[in-house]
Amino acid sequence: MTLPAGTMARTGNSAHKWGLTSDRKQKMTRGAQKQGPSIVWFRDDLRLADNQALTAAVAAPAPLLCVYIFDEESEGFRPHGGASRWWLHHSLAALGGEISKKGGRLDLFRGRAKDILPALAAAASAGAAFWTRRYGGAEIALDTVLKTRLVAAGVKTQSFNGQLLHEPWEVKRGARGSFMVYSPYWRAALALPDAGAPLDAPEKILASPYSRGAPKRKSLDELGLLPKRCDWAAGLSANWRPGEKGAQKRLGDFLANGLQAYASARDRPADDAISRLSPHLRFGEISPRQIFAAVRAAETERPELKAGASKFLGELGWREFNYHVFFSHPNAATTNLQRRFDAMPWRDPPLHELKAWRRGQTGYPLVDAGMRELWTTGFMHNRARMAAASFLVKHLLIDWRIGEEWFWDTLCDADPANNPMNWQWVAGSGADAAPYFRVFNPVLQGEKFDPRGDYVRRWIPELAALPDKWIHKPWAAPAAVLLEARVELGKTYPKPVVDLADGRDRALKAFEAVRR
Repeated sequence: MTLPAGTMARTGNSAHKWGLTSDRKQKMTRGAQKQGPSIVWFRDDLRLADNQALTAAVAAPAPLLCVYIFDEESEGFRPHGGASRWWLHHSLAALGGEISKKGGRLDLFRGRAKDILPALAAAASAGAAFWTRRYGGAEIALDTVLKTRLVAAGVKTQSFNGQLLHEPWEVKRGARGSFMVYSPYWRAALALPDAGAPLDAPEKILASPYSRGAPKRKSLDELGLLPKRCDWAAGLSANWRPGEKGAQKRLGDFLANGLQAYASARDRPADDAISRLSPHLRFGEISPRQIFAAVRAAETERPELKAGASKFLGELGWREFNYHVFFSHPNAATTNLQRRFDAMPWRDPPLHELKAWRRGQTGYPLVDAGMRELWTTGFMHNRARMAAASFLVKHLLIDWRIGEEWFWDTLCDADPANNPMNWQWVAGSGADAAPYFRVFNPVLQGEKFDPRGDYVRRWIPELAALPDKWIHKPWAAPAAVLLEARVELGKTYPKPVVDLADGRDRALKAFEAVRR
């Protein structure tokens, strides 16, 4: 695949890496207003620190036009889901505020980037444009077109890595193409030179005046990102603090309170043992390089963190691997990576079963607790994600793409690489996928990873009075136990929508046919 437009070497961490002596920087500051401005195009990098595109722009001899273009009109672009639109609204508000504190200004636009960015550059007589690379096929194609147009107009254009520790093309598998198995990929990635120290946020951002004749700016509200018909986002607001400061606080809290126990506790959904950094990573409010450096520093200072640090960085590596594969397979949200799964005999999804799954009403408490957590908070614990996804794909035999679309709409961390790759992993059709015969039993998963039922009781209060023995299988509880717990199956809590043994057998037969 063609490399993203504007690819260049990774930048360093200090001004002299840009050839800037103190005398030259002073001259540049005095003459900055006489230069055409530089455009910093924010995309999935909504932060000031460790933002190589921003650092390069600040170092250039020109004032800045910091811009964000909400583009759902360009060909091939996937519209944001509802939860990620909510997050984006608040992340842009936070970014705009931080840029203002530095003396700059964030200008917002809505429409096709290939129309807006060149028009903005022409109206402002911009001398340069800087952005952080993206890895979707449509995004790469757009950036290539834009670079050609801007360079032809005399605008120097540079792009930078800000989403990954290593670019997809940097982790090589010899002459055999990209990696399709995680473990050798991560070993190869860890063997590469360190990604370098994170960059500091700029001390000052010099704003360029807005030019007459430039595309019309939008207010944040005019982007239309928040819910309109009803405010379903109250649970999101109660659980999250979008923005760079929120990301840094989340990281600090995890290093102090969660990292040590991460290796042993990460699979227990009732425990607060995970980082919850994924939405911040998705919108680039924190970079993987910042996370990697912070974890390594904590591990050096506190050797008892070694096991947790290794496991956590391995999860960061899984994200890297997903992007590595996504770069070579940009249609992963709609196309099986293993094409033999095109023959999979998925069921036409029965509406009542699909609704039960989406609403957390399947009759299987671990699955239902996860789906209710998702609807309320825009997030789901990873162990519950695997159980809920496996239940839809295997026990209900419903196409993984239907589940992927629901997660895309309801997850704050709906990521263009992680979301489809993880669904394909569960379905068995993806890279380094789970074997087709691995069918997560939600009862056994619950008893193993939520043995006291704390997670289930948190999200399914109608089952709260059930004893631990029956919390993950209420249909099997004696009538007297159900009566005492005030659980009436089919009324206060649903009966199972499918028998686990029957659903598993049906799935194995379908998958076995595809395998042959």
